[in-house]
Amino acid sequence: MPARLLPLLTDVPQSGETLGARLGVNRVTVNTLARRLAEGGVPVVTTRGGYALEVGTPAPQLVPVTGHFGRAMRYAGTVGSTQDEVRAWADDPDNLVPHGAAFVAERQTAGRGRRGRKWDTTHGTLVFSVLLHGPLPLPDLALMPFAAGVALQRACGVGGLKWPNDLLSPDGRKLAGILLEADLRGEEARRAVLGLGVNVTAAPPGAAHLAEFLPGVTRAALLARLLAELERWLVASPDAVLEAWRASNVTLGREVRLSTGRGDLIGTALDLDAQGGLVVQPPGGPPVTVHAGDVQLVGTLTPSHSQEDHP
Repeated sequence: MPARLLPLLTDVPQSGETLGARLGVNRVTVNTLARRLAEGGVPVVTTRGGYALEVGTPAPQLVPVTGHFGRAMRYAGTVGSTQDEVRAWADDPDNLVPHGAAFVAERQTAGRGRRGRKWDTTHGTLVFSVLLHGPLPLPDLALMPFAAGVALQRACGVGGLKWPNDLLSPDGRKLAGILLEADLRGEEARRAVLGLGVNVTAAPPGAAHLAEFLPGVTRAALLARLLAELERWLVASPDAVLEAWRASNVTLGREVRLSTGRGDLIGTALDLDAQGGLVVQPPGGPPVTVHAGDVQLVGTLTPSHSQEDHP
């Protein structure tokens, strides 16, 4: 199977003879395996010097993990959804999958965002999901997207957070998004899966990518930083998370248009409550707290459908 070649590839070309000797096959078989990996979406580079992965590919052997998150990592070219891949991995009775295990993919064919939206990914996107073991009380779950947002902004180093789960570029375009899914049991979750998608070197029309602001950024280096920041912020105190989110946000103090299950609401975003709900002051009425909805910042460009397809 071509998967057995993948762990041997680095960003430095190796000859077919060298790789074949390690696999116990000939160089013709190595070429076949490399071609199949490429057909499956893995960015394999074939040159006269041999076979390699594109520089910055977020495969485990190229990601400089520094903490516990990401020590257990799987990588694939094309999958249905990294969220589903993490669940299937965790449900495998032959594997003891640790807290913080990550699944990274080049492309999703059935990715999903918030409210069942399609989550499109393109070449140049970093998309991955992390397993979070429980039990996780509901108040902790409510703040996880905000902790992840802080981690995302700190790792990327640019942009600001739009309630509830987006990172926008300095000029207001979407850079990244977050999706949290939990397996609930009563008042707690036995586990959760946190998905992140970042436009690193490419983006859908109307969105932004990180390389516009940080030339030379690679997906492998960004993934390492993200995993470290997630490990830090997912265990931070609620007060610390909310304070950090407020310091990095582009929502509070702005006029917003909220689309909720009860209709649209226009007003000024005042603050977050203790559970991350957005406190909005509508004109001529008392403040309203919203815990679920989509926000448009009034006076900015309306997000395109391709931006909204992210989590």
